[in-house]
Amino acid sequence: FVHLWVGFDATGVPEDLDCHHSVFNEGLLDDDAAALDAERNMYIISIPSLFDPGLAPPGKHLAHCYAAATEPYESWARFDRQSAEYKAAKEEAAEPLWRALEAVVPDIRERSDMVTIGTPLTHERYNRRHKGTYGPAGATREGDLAGFGNGATPVDGLWQVGDSMFPGIGLPAAAASGILVA
Repeated sequence: FVHLWVGFDATGVPEDLDCHHSVFNEGLLDDDAAALDAERNMYIISIPSLFDPGLAPPGKHLAHCYAAATEPYESWARFDRQSAEYKAAKEEAAEPLWRALEAVVPDIRERSDMVTIGTPLTHERYNRRHKGTYGPAGATREGDLAGFGNGATPVDGLWQVGDSMFPGIGLPAAAASGILVA
């Protein structure tokens, strides 16, 4: 996944703005199935500081946006993370995420104080995820979905929770995994 995290000025942001959004950059493309299957078309946006202002400095909000699809690791593996080529590829990959965010907060680029772009290489390095996987899909062995999502382990009373379990991606989903096994 390519992710975009943006810290931005909250001045004038409507108080009734929803926290979660799904945005199709190319609309519904003639039918729902085509829009869902289109590469890099559907984006998920969360602005958690709308629920908990303590997640951002006073007067600021935090937005997280990602494409609801897998990002091929192979297209990123060739990069040196320190190279100008990698930085340019990150900026290019983030452009549709910016457009999705602008559907929710039209002037978000001008409001931005902090911007971080994450790629599969980011996930591989900082989250120690094999080939940059994110969420439950990368947590299982290929072809082995036994126990997928139920949190069970062979140890009585020990449960697995977090972003590598169902429902996966993001803090709300990680918390939900704990609720599901409770």
